[in-house]
Parts: sequence; C-alpha cells; structure tokens
Amino acid sequence: MIYPQKYDVIVVGGGHAGIEASLAAARLGCQTLLLTMNLDTIGFMSCNPAIGGLGKGQLVKEIDALGGEMAKAIDKTAIQFRRLNTKKGPAVQSSRAQADRESYRLYMKYTLENQSGLDIKQALVDKILIKDISFSGRSGLVQRKVRGVETYIGERFLSKCVIITPGTFLNGVIHIGLKHFFGGRMGDFSSTRLAQNLRNLGFRIGRFKTGTCPRLDGRSINFSSLTPQEGDVHPIPFSFSTEKVEEGSFLPCYITWYNKKGNRLDS
Repeated sequence: MIYPQKYDVIVVGGGHAGIEASLAAARLGCQTLLLTMNLDTIGFMSCNPAIGGLGKGQLVKEIDALGGEMAKAIDKTAIQFRRLNTKKGPAVQSSRAQADRESYRLYMKYTLENQSGLDIKQALVDKILIKDISFSGRSGLVQRKVRGVETYIGERFLSKCVIITPGTFLNGVIHIGLKHFFGGRMGDFSSTRLAQNLRNLGFRIGRFKTGTCPRLDGRSINFSSLTPQEGDVHPIPFSFSTEKVEEGSFLPCYITWYNKKGNRLDS
C-alpha cells in the first residue's frame, strides 16, 4: 500500500540525530516525515542521560548555532550543570549537563509534534525503495535514485530524499556479560531487515558500539559512603538563545572509586 502523501524528506529514527534532521528539514520548508519504532521513546536518551562533555559539548554548540534543538532542550530539562576542566586552559574546558530523561523526552516529543511541515508516524522501516534510471547511449550507465521506504507491514512512503539515523538499532545486538541477543535497546526490536537491505544495495555495514550504564533505584544506594559532586551554582546555558538558566533545585552527582582488583576504595 502506498501512502497518499508524498514527502520531500523522510527521516528514519527518532533519537538525537533523527530529531535534529527532521526539525532542520521542516524548518527549511521541506515537507518532512519522521518514522520511528515507538512514538513514546522519541529522544529517550537510553545510553547516557547527559548532554555535552569534552568534545561532545562543542558539537552541541555547533548544532545550536545551526538552529538545532538539543541545547535548548537541555537548558530546560537539566538537573545539574557543570563546567569541566575549569582548572585547565580554556581550550580544554567544556560544558556538561545531566538531564531529567523523562522531561527531555517529553520536551522533544512536544517540539516535534508542534513543528509545522513535519509528520510523525510509528513504523519499523525494512527497505529503502530504489528506482533505476537508464541513460541513453552506448555507455549503458544506470543511475539509482531513492524513491522512499517500505515498512515491516508493507506500507510505502514516497520521498526524493531519505535520511537514516538508526543509532544502535541497525542490526543491533545487546550484550549482558557473556550473553547476547538481538535488540536496539532492552525491550525494543533490532532493525535487522533494513541492515540487510542496505548491504544488498552495496553499503558496508559496521557496528556502532555503546556502553549503557546500569539503572539503579536510588533507594538501594548508600550515598553516605560516596563523594558528592555539586554542579555549578550559576550555570552557563548551552544554547546561545537562552538568556539565563532558571536556577532551581539541581541535584549532585556522586563519585566512587575502584582499584585494579575491583575493590571499592571508599567502603
């Protein structure tokens, strides 16, 4: 089945990259469609609930300078701001903010839903649709052009441009100790058919590796044996458009150390 609406741009994936790509395309006047496996996990921050840091902090500033949303979102939803390497030279200093994952997700979902020229649909994309165009003459050259995507249930969305931002979901595998199984993240599907389709089209598929920290119930942690690390009292905003971060009840981080044998040094 072919969806009746045709788009200028289709974005596959609703993580950080997919959010920025779909917003940028729509704000440039392109009729845009964002396809994601689950509408409720847009901007979910499944790997690390923080924005910025060394290297990545500069990237967030560059996205913001180009009209992106990430810096604005963290300025609104952070639970701690901290300037890193303040005892060193300015070339190696950077901003980092810990995020309220739920607030960040809801902020991004609200922003996407209220962006004109942008449609959002829940779907698992399995295939990039390609049209071969033959050139006349003796050369026999064939140009391949994208014409849209096909989902797991056979629905086709047509577009002259497709942006793929699958993150860890593309042929994703979850490793827990020595056990491993397919999955984009715990509880979600892995996009295996799209990975195979891209191979068939001649692309080389690599592995995007990430390490997800464990989620612990705060009531199960003895914070008295840990070292608190407070954030900045007067935080510097990430976004150039944020005049001032609203100073509220920010939370501290807590630090612990281990030796080479795996024994805690602060116990």
